[in-house]
Amino acid sequence: MRTMVVGGGIGGLSTALSLHAAGLGCVVVEAARTLRPLGVGINMQPHAVRELTELGLGPVLADLGVETSFMSVADRHGNIIMALPRGRSAGYRWPQYSVHRGELQMALLAAVEERVGPVRTGVAFEGFEQDGDGVLVTLRQGGRVLRERVDVLVGADGVQSSVRARLWPYGDPLRWGGIRMWRGVAESDPVLDGATVLAGGSNSAAKFVTYHISARNPRLLNWVAEVKVAEPGIVPDADWSREGSHADVSGHFASWKYPLVDIPALLAATKRILEYPMVDRDPLPRWGEGRVTLLGDAAHPMYPVGSNGGSQAVLDARFLARCLATYDDPAAALAAYEAERRPPTSALVLAHRSLPIERTITLVTERAPDGFTHIGEVLTAGELAAMEAAQRGLSDADVRALNERESWSV
Repeated sequence: MRTMVVGGGIGGLSTALSLHAAGLGCVVVEAARTLRPLGVGINMQPHAVRELTELGLGPVLADLGVETSFMSVADRHGNIIMALPRGRSAGYRWPQYSVHRGELQMALLAAVEERVGPVRTGVAFEGFEQDGDGVLVTLRQGGRVLRERVDVLVGADGVQSSVRARLWPYGDPLRWGGIRMWRGVAESDPVLDGATVLAGGSNSAAKFVTYHISARNPRLLNWVAEVKVAEPGIVPDADWSREGSHADVSGHFASWKYPLVDIPALLAATKRILEYPMVDRDPLPRWGEGRVTLLGDAAHPMYPVGSNGGSQAVLDARFLARCLATYDDPAAALAAYEAERRPPTSALVLAHRSLPIERTITLVTERAPDGFTHIGEVLTAGELAAMEAAQRGLSDADVRALNERESWSV
């Protein structure tokens, strides 16, 4: 069996490694001419780290990333509202890692090239036709049109997936919640213990997130600024490489009294700021048809508020490979994959829209606009427990279920 994977990101590369580990052939095509370590920080949850570890990448993750200790929420005065243990601190057998997205992608790419073969870059997907025996894929490389026949086609080409657009050409818009995001990486003194994902906020309209992302350079800090600038609506596209400016970001946080992070100094030390809207798409009633399916952000793009985008793509990749290796009929394998993965990821897409951290910060700001000494002065034990549970519902797998579940390796 030969599978074509469209997209050379974390999801597509994890799929290639998973298929190879399951004894199946594949080829990865990527529209970009060169794969480079672009982007900023990302968090890989324990459920994804387990799968990458079973693919033999555990030492690579430990060498690249910071093992995350806590996910903490603070008000704009730096007072800690809640601190949720992460990874092994929360009882999982596997860590959570905060890591540079580009470095993780390059590590996956190196593993794919070693085990599977070169990724075919500069090759754009254009369309497909299928019958009971396979899929005829149309590609474009420069001025040449290529047609290749494969057994299975997987669209792992991100939020603005060309494969998804072929499957769902109408009525599948990008939905913007009205939040503008700015992101960057700079060197900084350790924030808290140097291994905490810290989300500080003033209310539902402004949040500033920081976390260290490099085991090799402990001072390297990823930051994300999120500001509500418009009412929710539909946008035609989202440019992930749009340049942002210090001036655009800094004014939104000028009134903060935030001793945990020197935000002006951090922005000034950032060489390149990226700006883009926080978008997702509505969950689909189905991901594919026959021998064609979707994976990762192409299947279930979601707001980046639960550290789930890359992690869920890895889970997709591993379970897809398991199904293709254990079913005789590729179409039946893809149906089983979708039956397992679509319901939980669709639920996550909708749950992420509730923005539980923002709701928590807003309530605390309303009750204690000038800060507080202890959170018990502001929230009841029941309110705090409910808020912690809401955030865990976005980012956590059941500890016992993950620790005791059988391996997805074939």
